[in-house]
Amino acid sequence: MTISVGDSAPEGGFTVMNADGPGALKSSNLFGGKKVVLFSVPGAFTPTCSKEHLPGFVEQADALKAKGVDTIACMAVNDVFVMHAWGESAGAGGKVEMLADGNGDYTKALGLELDASGFGMGQRGQRFAIVLDDGKVSQLFVEEGGAFKVSSAEHVLANL
Repeated sequence: MTISVGDSAPEGGFTVMNADGPGALKSSNLFGGKKVVLFSVPGAFTPTCSKEHLPGFVEQADALKAKGVDTIACMAVNDVFVMHAWGESAGAGGKVEMLADGNGDYTKALGLELDASGFGMGQRGQRFAIVLDDGKVSQLFVEEGGAFKVSSAEHVLANL
């Protein structure tokens, strides 16, 4: 079942890179008591994700925070080392939290998985953006196959 507006974020966790190496981050700690924009990409370092999706949120971070967003987080079904390197290459530090959903467990809990095996990428996550207020979905923007519009930073910002 796919998550919907009004639903609570599922319990789960992510792997993040800390100063001393990989660490765990629970969804309740990420979303609890905060306004969070969580966006997902099919894969780190892929063309649209690297040229438009992540850079848009890096560029719009201050504007999003001015609208009351506490945390901007990028999630992908990639390992923590790839997510960390991608975040560094995109200048995401201090602007966008990079979340590894290495096995796709959180993506599956959201009901937003994507079978990209036809492209040699296996199981991934759909391209989407979710606005959560204290762990509840207030807005949900899921892209149609291959599109990049409604999950962009600009679209999310315009809808806050």
